Amino acid sequence: MLTGHRTWVFDQKPVIISTGTVGGPFEAKGALANDFDLLHSDLWLKQDSYEKAHKVLVEEASQKAIEKAGLQKEQVQFFLGGDLINQMTPTSFACRTLGTPYLGLFGACSTSMEGLALGAYLVNTKGANYLLTGASSHNTAVEKQFRYPTEYGGQKPPTAQWTVTGAGVALLSDSGEGPRVTSATIGRVIDMGMTDPFNMGGAMAPAAVDTIEAHLTERNLDPSYYDLIVTGDLGHIGREVSLDLFKKHGTPIREEQYQDCGLMIYREGQPVLSGASGPGCSATVVYGHLLNRMKKGEFKRILVVATGALLSPLSFQQGETIPCIAHAVSIEYGGE
Repeated sequence: MLTGHRTWVFDQKPVIISTGTVGGPFEAKGALANDFDLLHSDLWLKQDSYEKAHKVLVEEASQKAIEKAGLQKEQVQFFLGGDLINQMTPTSFACRTLGTPYLGLFGACSTSMEGLALGAYLVNTKGANYLLTGASSHNTAVEKQFRYPTEYGGQKPPTAQWTVTGAGVALLSDSGEGPRVTSATIGRVIDMGMTDPFNMGGAMAPAAVDTIEAHLTERNLDPSYYDLIVTGDLGHIGREVSLDLFKKHGTPIREEQYQDCGLMIYREGQPVLSGASGPGCSATVVYGHLLNRMKKGEFKRILVVATGALLSPLSFQQGETIPCIAHAVSIEYGGE
């Protein structure tokens, strides 16, 4: 199953038998609103804190995935997931409600594909029959922790990105119908010495390039093997930086083939500056929009590369640079 230094090829090809995606009011006005299972009209979700609202997003997305698969929650062996809030309390508290055995993951905005890679590994090796994996974020909870409370109204530079309010969850199985997880390449921590927390895309781009090139090399694939190579949340700045790096390295990835979830989810005119971000960005776009397009026959093979900046408010305050990571997972549907 290990191919090269850090790539797994899954011979059993675990199946994504269902997904659940939930979003907030800003996502309801976005370009992909029709691909969500549930959209909320306010950020509070009838809770008395944004963190509790965040927890509800995870609960609802998980429940949707379970219901769509025709299962009971007691049939699910594990939940793998995480978020950006201190100690990942929204995800942990959601799993308190679900009652599913839980493995908490922190990969910042790379968590969606970290969870899918590890989940596929477990299912592929008969470690689980049914497994939930997902990631989430809440705009105002994240802004309060990493930047400024939204009430402060602080001005942001054009390199900044808008944190998605949403949760995306996939239900993996060793059998059934649906898109199949065929391989995963685990990222390395890449730190180019950047310190600006308002330019996550630029900081994460080298990590995305490193993982994509490692994946293609270790699987001995030409980029044209994939109908789409999509990053998690590089935004405009990070996407341009990564395209420049591919050109410099001689990696023949076509610009139209290379997209970013953070540039898909919102409409032109929504004030998101360089694009969307947050663990919920790639999770909702992939488990909603992209898998829907695969099921319609628009894509047979996609490579999803979720990107994450592994900083904390404390590390920033202590003057640390921003280490970044990217995990790649290939998903195939509609033929071998």
